[in-house]
Amino acid sequence: MSSPGLRRAAARAGAAVALLAAACAADPRPAGEAPPEPRWYRGNTHTHTLWSDGDAAPEAAVDWYAANGYDFLVISDHNILPEGDFWRPVGEGYKEAHPEHVAELRSRFGDAAVELRTGGDGRQEMRLKTLAELRERFERPGGFLLILGEEISDLFQQRPIHHGAVNIERKIDPPGGENLRELLRATLARIEAEGRRSGRPVLGHLNHPNYEWGVSAEDLAAVVEERFFEVYNGHRLVRNEGDAEHRSTEAIWDYVLTLRLATLGGPPLFGLATDDAHSYREFPGVANPGRGWIQVRAPALEADAIVAAMLAGDFYASSGVELADVRSDGASLTVEVAAEPGVDYTIRFVGTRRAGAAPVESLAIGETLAEVAGPSATYRFRGDELYVRALVLSSR
Repeated sequence: MSSPGLRRAAARAGAAVALLAAACAADPRPAGEAPPEPRWYRGNTHTHTLWSDGDAAPEAAVDWYAANGYDFLVISDHNILPEGDFWRPVGEGYKEAHPEHVAELRSRFGDAAVELRTGGDGRQEMRLKTLAELRERFERPGGFLLILGEEISDLFQQRPIHHGAVNIERKIDPPGGENLRELLRATLARIEAEGRRSGRPVLGHLNHPNYEWGVSAEDLAAVVEERFFEVYNGHRLVRNEGDAEHRSTEAIWDYVLTLRLATLGGPPLFGLATDDAHSYREFPGVANPGRGWIQVRAPALEADAIVAAMLAGDFYASSGVELADVRSDGASLTVEVAAEPGVDYTIRFVGTRRAGAAPVESLAIGETLAEVAGPSATYRFRGDELYVRALVLSSR
């Protein structure tokens, strides 16, 4: 999604309608009490720590986000939850707590906050902080929120197939499958089952489809249960831009939207931006924090409210641009940028238009419908669009 020298934000059409749907959900407030005014909350749903293959202790990762303007964070390590007694060897190998990192933790959080022991093999080990401990240290009502998640990591024909599961309460095991589409559906079914079991809104999103070319646009379109995917992932090895033989993730998005809305009768696909953060100790690194995030418009900084707003589609993805507002009244889509001084903006409206009974292959998929220079723009629907999305490019 990113290009050299450009930062972008992607906003979906119909945000005002989605907000209305979220506001109509069951409300626990006393009768007559006005609901809080929704506001934007910035967060990341794809974060790794030493609980799996990140290079930092969980408190160091959370501290980075809490100190850098984020409102919420989902810890999503591979096939594990940050619970129980878990120790990492102290050393310089993969998935080990580097001695310099241990010293940094002691300096930042105090000697007593770092628990060390000698393991059975005679090596020093460090206990990792649990989610409950992280919440006690970092959460602030209305200020910063931690949401439990997991990267459900599976393989199909040696290709990594990963999903982010957001707002879960229990670990979800990867299901496998006889074919790729069966695997995708089975994973989403397990995420949905966890939501039914817990009685809470949960969300599953497909991670980095172009990583090792794991999931094609055709497969993603066909699995209509997939409603969310990473259109931008900040890891430098996930191939957001595609190549000569593979679509970029933006082109995947346009193809899936077109195929579903034109022929398959499926729901629209929403695009997230995430960090997929692994690298906290070297900047720039392969997968640093702060590269991609979402802004969610919700009535409260609470896990259920954040995820309910996402399920309703009231969020946008960004790798640098911040919006003041995005809204649709059914006749038009309006985007307003929270403009920075001295920065130029271009707002591009992208979509696919119907052409009678013409086959999908003959349509102009993901064409530029209009382009406006400046921090605000309105696109008025002609009536023949299958969908419209907005792309904001910044000169910064």
